[in-house]
Amino acid sequence: MIPGTGYLFAKRKLAGWIVLLGWLAVLGSVVLYFGHDLDWAAARTRLVNVAFEPTLLRTLAAVVAVLLLVWFFVVWTSYRLIRPRERPRWHTVVGNLAVVVFCLVFAAPVVRAAQYAVATADFVTVVFDDNEVATTPDYEVTEENPWDGRERVNVLLLGGDGGEGREGVRTDSMILLSIDTETGKAVTFSLPRNMANAQFPEDSPLHDLYPYGFSNGDPASGEYMLNAVYRNVPSLHPGILGKSSNEGADAIKQAVEGSLGIPVEYYVLVNLDGFKEVVDAIGGVTVNVNEPIAIGGNTDAGVPPDDYLEPGADQHLNGFQALWFARGRWGSDDYERMERQRCMVDAIIEAADPGSLLLRYLDLLKAGEEIVYTDIPRELASAFVDLALRVKDAKVKSVVFRSSEEFSSADPDFVWMQDLVQRAIDPPPKNGSGGKRDPADDPEDACAYRPTGETVEEAMAGY
Repeated sequence: MIPGTGYLFAKRKLAGWIVLLGWLAVLGSVVLYFGHDLDWAAARTRLVNVAFEPTLLRTLAAVVAVLLLVWFFVVWTSYRLIRPRERPRWHTVVGNLAVVVFCLVFAAPVVRAAQYAVATADFVTVVFDDNEVATTPDYEVTEENPWDGRERVNVLLLGGDGGEGREGVRTDSMILLSIDTETGKAVTFSLPRNMANAQFPEDSPLHDLYPYGFSNGDPASGEYMLNAVYRNVPSLHPGILGKSSNEGADAIKQAVEGSLGIPVEYYVLVNLDGFKEVVDAIGGVTVNVNEPIAIGGNTDAGVPPDDYLEPGADQHLNGFQALWFARGRWGSDDYERMERQRCMVDAIIEAADPGSLLLRYLDLLKAGEEIVYTDIPRELASAFVDLALRVKDAKVKSVVFRSSEEFSSADPDFVWMQDLVQRAIDPPPKNGSGGKRDPADDPEDACAYRPTGETVEEAMAGY
């Protein structure tokens, strides 16, 4: 079990002490680096920092492979030194087999760790390198102060629908996640895909082109709704925001920033065609399904759904089912779908526990390489992991912009929207509103189980 002790037992003292002290030096270096201050949070940060250094990860994997081969050699030669010289043949067979089995059992987790290291290095290289866009903020990032004094960081979560028969990508799911960098308390703002007249910041070149919002004068034009910004702005005005690896992301970030009145520092885009792979990689999600939710179907073409998700409390969904829970529109409107998408975000946060992620780590990385795009710099990735853990333990407040007396997606009141955003982030003292709920307060829990009573059979009979 302990390299070198076999040599010592066999009276090979010099070799034994060299191997034993070398092993203790390696082990001590690891413990000293990650746990010298006996602070678990600091050790976790150091481990995450290593995880976002691809060259270091690949080097460590190679070093581990060499050390493992050395360990195999030490174990095998130790066995040969201490085995009896005279013994029955079956003793030799059993002894050799026992050594091989022992080595394989010990090596399995080490090999898996090296495999994780290489896969992580590949993932970090694919997702985080060469991804800077023109709207990435230029902040000074240090380990002690990764947020450069900012009290909040705002990340735009996009679900890109580049499905069959659609040219380019439309961002049919748009949620701005605003996080307190100290506490992890977060607010999400869900925007309707069909919102007209999206605003751009006054200092943006896009504001000069669209001073009254992204529009061609027809609020019903699908080519000028919020979900078309990502695809159409780069097509209409290539290079307008500067050098970028993703001009669509630049445009939609500025559209959300101008509309909501708060900075949008970063984005994360998940292609919904691969979303199911991520859900499967974390072992599925659990949600409440209050009414039958359509799988497939095309409302515009009059094509009925292929099937429905059954209503029920605490329904455990696989990736395919979760995708339709988040995107199914037949028989419901965009606002109901936005509520379900918010519930799906909550369900993913709940499901993403360290144990599940570790068990499915390689599957998760493989899925992420193919469908996740972001402009979060690698230097901030470790800080975002730490912040994400705080978000998981803190309360997430949600605001959904849905049709009401104050809000219309065809003619949004952006002053009202921006005031609502500020009240949600920094709630004013309660002043006795006569029982009327402020939209900036937490809405009724749309994710709770409140069944409508409709069955799948009734839903299918209706179409």
